[in-house]
Amino acid sequence: MFAFPSNSIRTRQGFAVLLVLALGISAPMTAMAGKKKKDEPVNLSAAGPRKFPFDPTKLVWPSPPNIARIHWLDYFAGAKIDYTPVTSAKPKASWMDRLAGGQSETEKSNTKNFPFQMIGPYGIAVDSKGLVYVADQRVGAIFIFNTETRDCQMIRNSFEAHFGWVNGLAIDDDDRLFVSDGKMHRVLILNTKHEVEGQISEGLVDPVGIAIDTANRFLYVVDTQQDQVIVYDADSHKLLRRIGTGGKNHFLTTPGDFGAPQGVATDEDGNVYVTDTLNDRVEIFDAEGNFISEFGKAGDGPGYFARPKGIAIDGDGHIWVTDQMQDRLQVFNREGQLLTYIGTGHGELPGQFKSLMGVAIDKQNRVFTTEQEPGRLQVFRYVTDAQAAAEKAKREEELQKAADRRRNAAAAAPTEKPVVTSPVETPVESAQKEAATQKPQP
Repeated sequence: MFAFPSNSIRTRQGFAVLLVLALGISAPMTAMAGKKKKDEPVNLSAAGPRKFPFDPTKLVWPSPPNIARIHWLDYFAGAKIDYTPVTSAKPKASWMDRLAGGQSETEKSNTKNFPFQMIGPYGIAVDSKGLVYVADQRVGAIFIFNTETRDCQMIRNSFEAHFGWVNGLAIDDDDRLFVSDGKMHRVLILNTKHEVEGQISEGLVDPVGIAIDTANRFLYVVDTQQDQVIVYDADSHKLLRRIGTGGKNHFLTTPGDFGAPQGVATDEDGNVYVTDTLNDRVEIFDAEGNFISEFGKAGDGPGYFARPKGIAIDGDGHIWVTDQMQDRLQVFNREGQLLTYIGTGHGELPGQFKSLMGVAIDKQNRVFTTEQEPGRLQVFRYVTDAQAAAEKAKREEELQKAADRRRNAAAAAPTEKPVVTSPVETPVESAQKEAATQKPQP
């Protein structure tokens, strides 16, 4: 037994209060001990990829009854996560876990083994096998997605390569990967084994957008700080020329010059398309760097720009432009006429965007976009002009067949003889008729 100092009344009173509190706490725990259920395995059946309150694969643009030109396909947020429920028996939790209402050590996430997820994706490129490469500025790595199996590989900083701030990606016809790095002021070249085999640093300050003209073997690199597009030989890496006037601190608005450009793309004819971000326009040049035309105006509605970023050209020559502030992906023709667009306001649902950045189109007519706030890659399907024309012809043929069936049905229907009805006679007309028919009496 504990001894109490007989000459300390306050001490005895204080201990009594502590004893009462201890009994009050232990009594409910003792009462609930008999009702405690047997430990059950952790239920993760509700876990899994994000669910939507509708079927996103039905999303098309423009809306019916128009002929759909864009279909939503899928999205990726990072390395695949295993959502398999825990089936092994859960070890008994410690008394500290039970008292705190927390999880046991086996229930807690192992952050070292948790798959990497995208935080700041930007540039996109697709290789000959259909693998999709995404440069993540904040993770400092390149995600490689197999869209069929959903498997993910990574080119990691300080492992396969050394990155500072990765921006744009491009892949040539030999599947060599070109990576622009703004912090390291260079473009890295990686072989098919993802090993660094060279770099380009001559004349670069802040490389962002990057594109390759595989026919002419030109490498185009947008240098945002210098307000120029720098052209290199894709094989020898020699600096060939510069497009735009540099050193004017983003103030130039003249045709052929830039204000903090971001994206670049090429078409089958070797023409070059550049998003002139601060000037809210797209400029077009030929393969020799000569200015051809421009389109775009500052505004907050469809057909206008508010900081265009990524740009891509589809097989029909249409120009796809991402707009970060409006979170809208717009499609134009060479004359700058708006054809269609995706995105109505900021959001994280399929077909919506938040901080929209990059866009790329592969030879299978798949369209890829990156967003930085949700950290995801969305995938769409582009319906070509030929496919749309075939669909239009099919619809017209079906309408013609339906009209022919109605006409044939009307022609085959039996004709009925018209029923001749006598006019209704008045009483006066009836009396006159009867008088006229009577014979005169002798």
